[in-house]
Amino acid sequence: MARKDYAAEKEKCKRFLQEFYTEDDNGKKVFKYGAQLVAVAHREQVSLFIELDDVAEEDPELVESVCENAKRYTGLFADAVHELLPEYKERDVVAKDSLDVYIEHRLMIEQRGRDPADTRDPRNQYPPELMRRFELYFKAPSTSKPKVVRDIRADSIGHLVAVRGIVTRATEVKPMMAVATYTCDQCGAETYQPIQSPSFMPLIMCPSQECVTNKSGGRLYLQTRGSKFVKFQELRIQEHSDQVPVGNIPRSMTVYARGENTRLAQPGDHVAITGIFLPLLRTGYSQAVQGLLSETYLEAHSITLMNKTEDDELGNEELTDEELRSITEEGFYEKLAGSIAPEIYGHEDVKKALLLLLVGGVEQAPKGMKIRGNINICLMGDPGVAKSQLLSYIDRLAPRSQYTTGRGSSGVGLTAAVMKDPLTGEMTLEGGALVLADLGVCCIDEFDKMADADRTAIHEVMEQQTISIAKAGIMTSLNARCSILAAANPAYGRYNPRRSIEQNIQLPAALLSRFDLLWLIQDKPDADADLRLAQHITYVHQHSRQPPTHFTPIDMKLMRRYIALCKKHQPVVPESLADYITAAYVEMRKEARVSKDTTFTSARTLLSILRLSTALARLRMMDTVEKEDVNEAMRLMEMSKDSLQADKSSTTRTQRPADVIFSVMRELATEGATGRGGAGGVVRMAEAEQRCVSRGFTPAQFQEALEEYEELNVWQINQARTRITFV
Repeated sequence: MARKDYAAEKEKCKRFLQEFYTEDDNGKKVFKYGAQLVAVAHREQVSLFIELDDVAEEDPELVESVCENAKRYTGLFADAVHELLPEYKERDVVAKDSLDVYIEHRLMIEQRGRDPADTRDPRNQYPPELMRRFELYFKAPSTSKPKVVRDIRADSIGHLVAVRGIVTRATEVKPMMAVATYTCDQCGAETYQPIQSPSFMPLIMCPSQECVTNKSGGRLYLQTRGSKFVKFQELRIQEHSDQVPVGNIPRSMTVYARGENTRLAQPGDHVAITGIFLPLLRTGYSQAVQGLLSETYLEAHSITLMNKTEDDELGNEELTDEELRSITEEGFYEKLAGSIAPEIYGHEDVKKALLLLLVGGVEQAPKGMKIRGNINICLMGDPGVAKSQLLSYIDRLAPRSQYTTGRGSSGVGLTAAVMKDPLTGEMTLEGGALVLADLGVCCIDEFDKMADADRTAIHEVMEQQTISIAKAGIMTSLNARCSILAAANPAYGRYNPRRSIEQNIQLPAALLSRFDLLWLIQDKPDADADLRLAQHITYVHQHSRQPPTHFTPIDMKLMRRYIALCKKHQPVVPESLADYITAAYVEMRKEARVSKDTTFTSARTLLSILRLSTALARLRMMDTVEKEDVNEAMRLMEMSKDSLQADKSSTTRTQRPADVIFSVMRELATEGATGRGGAGGVVRMAEAEQRCVSRGFTPAQFQEALEEYEELNVWQINQARTRITFV
């Protein structure tokens, strides 16, 4: 393969930057990169993105070269931009920072006392990195597919690669030295040392002409003010759980973000990162410790936040009028609720509650205190009522969420763990599931199977929305403004209607009062409902989609964007409704006092009603709460309580066969009495036995009942056992 002429390649880069244009609607030429160069020259823009799709239009070969040798071409493009900038500078930049003044002074001193014929040591000349005030990044061509972390191997080294994953940890942003500047204590000359690797060996002896000639052996001292620092952050990304092969654990990769790419991603974000895959060259002691192994990292060029499931970027675009109209037509509340997990049959009210959980109420912050706006819901129900399916659907639908189970998470894993930072060796906090789900939803499955010690960690989050920590010398309070959606089974596996609600639920009252809605989903046998459910399930199983309904469900992407739009509204409760709400609450307390067996009604219930009604107003995109909202919030509260009140029919005691047989005999006796004109209650044995057997009792049960009531002296039987006489 012939050696590349990099000077010619640099000319190509220059030509592309100067000549690339697109045509706008009027057919005018728009010089895309020319405009950006002007902005960079005037310090209005720091990062310059070269889109490789644009380069492909002009020179497809150049794109291939860039993708295969990205580090070299970053330097070439940066040099080209650096040389072109003076041509694009139209005016002087007024605002100067310390580095500008510094360089200006140095240039002035140089021009005064320098012999023009003098040649200088290259280390005494200004390195281009020091003079550059811009950063250059590539955007991968749209044809390249994002890879999985485990597919990036040795053949990708030096290439421009795109990778997708979840950010598991992000360090603090710290300044990293890019160019070290030294001054000599003898001759005062300055020496510059560009730094490429993670560690560097400081220069000691002055290389300037003066010191070398005089052999004065001037010592160099590092000058922080004259050095150039860039922002640096280290991220760790882990591959998605669905990309992990069977029986393996997820792989992770280190990403170095510099300059403008820092602070773009937080732990828990789903990201797509384009960057250069490079080996990490260590020198000196750390190399000796490491032995023969070498590490690799990805130097980030662009970081984009992604949606969870689809391969698109996080949708920030506004909803069009047409989309809004399609959502806000008649009966949109039912339609939105029905679009949540449409494959799951029934549970209409539960889905409405989950919709309100996603939208959330309005947070109030009067002086010195905070009233949460997030809605917490607990789904408690018999096995097989699709609780976990609802939870995992909400986990996929919410833009930011975490899914954990009761036994699989400890108190520390939910709140925050104190860890030793491998880079610096200091103690740091690693956020748990509740911290990562900040401003989102945290779904906790198998809530009842959690250890009590771990469950107490959730109490503070559910009401104060913070996590306070005092361990290992770290005293802090972390934000955890998340809604909690918990799913649990009753204490005996299934709901036992013969026990009280407290005995069935067996969660502490302090925790239950923090849930705005506690749904009890019972699996009651009912012929019609069972038939419809079975038909629904078999249809979904056959066709892998929900049966046709009277409306088409809204897709996830549109739903996400609509919910994000709803969250921007801050509805208020008008004066006129205040009395209505307080009266309704007082009535609820009164009912709770009268009926012995009910869930806990406290002042938190009133706040729950307010939260639910503001969420409903948000859903309608209104700025005031109306009476219908309050009524619907009350209805949901009642329905959630209603599911707890077991059917009265099922609570009545089941009668013994003997008692039923006795009542049959009474009926026969009264019939006989009326038939014979009011004579005493005498029943013929054969007639009585025939009537009882027709009612489904065995002759043995009939005989048992006869003997039992004869002992109690309720009736008497003649010697021949043909007639029964009531006493």
